Amino acid sequence: MKSITINGSQRESVGKKATKTLRNAGQVPCVIYGGDKPLHFSSPELAFSKLVYTASAHTVVIALDNGVEYNAIMQDIQFHPVTDKIIHIDFYQIFEDKEITMEIPVHTTGSSKGVMNGGNLRMPFRKLRVKATPSNLPDFVEIDITPLKIGSKLYITELENENYKFVHPDNTVVCQVRRSRLAVVDADDEDEEEVEAGDVPATQVGDSE
Repeated sequence: MKSITINGSQRESVGKKATKTLRNAGQVPCVIYGGDKPLHFSSPELAFSKLVYTASAHTVVIALDNGVEYNAIMQDIQFHPVTDKIIHIDFYQIFEDKEITMEIPVHTTGSSKGVMNGGNLRMPFRKLRVKATPSNLPDFVEIDITPLKIGSKLYITELENENYKFVHPDNTVVCQVRRSRLAVVDADDEDEEEVEAGDVPATQVGDSE
């Protein structure tokens, strides 16, 4: 997974007055959890643009002005209710030998026959929760929708990967092709819908044969 470096300054004063002063100066107060104790630092608001305003997932290298660096992920963010300015960010420190859980974007590839026949592609999840060590976290989860016909469903178990695991129930549907009023259903699609109605195991749903 790609990483973004955030340059910051460790802060000792963490009271409301000190925090307000930081925000007035265009700085965002932040905290890193997960280590021996919480570590407070601040960075310019613009430093977080590539981390916050993107659909991609990233790990973070927090480089403090005292020369110390921390590997982390963004855990929580708060925005001002009126101006939408970032007012606080929580990070969680990560270690290469410990698994972490992150929400990873979903990308689709291929052209679904069911969609080309007028079906509607439904994707309940734009991101999936993945658990892995930091080096095994993917930039995105790729789903090939080519085999999907009208009535097909793709389950989370069909995306299994040796480098990471999904934190979702096995019966989670990650995408499906629903029939629409304008859909043209051919013989293969009719077979597909019969299989779905029969409530067969997930591994058989969407078989092309």
